[in-house]
Amino acid sequence: MSAHELEEALSLERFARYLAWAGGDHTRALELYALNTRLSEALYTPLQMLEVALRNRIHSVLTAAWGERWFEDERFEPVANQREQLVAAKADLLREHKEPTPGRVVAALTFSFWTSMLSPAHENLWQMTLHPIARREDGKGLRRKDLSRPLTPIRVLRNRVAHHEPILAWDLPKHHGAILQVTTWLSPAAAAWCRKHSRFDQVFPPQAVQLHPSEAEPG
Repeated sequence: MSAHELEEALSLERFARYLAWAGGDHTRALELYALNTRLSEALYTPLQMLEVALRNRIHSVLTAAWGERWFEDERFEPVANQREQLVAAKADLLREHKEPTPGRVVAALTFSFWTSMLSPAHENLWQMTLHPIARREDGKGLRRKDLSRPLTPIRVLRNRVAHHEPILAWDLPKHHGAILQVTTWLSPAAAAWCRKHSRFDQVFPPQAVQLHPSEAEPG
């Protein structure tokens, strides 16, 4: 396959970002695309573990408080998007002829559902019930916004990785560090696993990636 054919396979619109970053150099643009792919792959491991740890910690704490079908408890007041996601998750399971057991429903809910559990709309839930999901390294508790603040950009980054979008202009070491920090608060064991298996430090180039300034997007 020639470089031109590869560019067509990537779509001109998608490749245009890399070409602009490379200042019009097609060879450099393909190198940047490859680096973006490797970094997205390297971030998948810690992002996956963070998502699993977050949802399972929330599920565990609310199960202990309200039972394993806590998402149907009248005390749980989901925000609009969460209500829609619950309906969609159950409908998808029934369409696949699967019983909507608590474990299946929890696994089917999106990362945005779980990050929404830490939104200001759930401040009372956090204060009364949800706060034990995480602890600082010294054992002290956390405020809801201590988790929600870093999770907001992490969620955006996660979605960009999942949809094969460019991430090179992001401050990836900062966000990788935030992913590990939040995972540590949720589960030190999960964070230790991430540090052992994540390839991000090996993949991220030792020298800063040079991008054409007109196309840089700080993140």
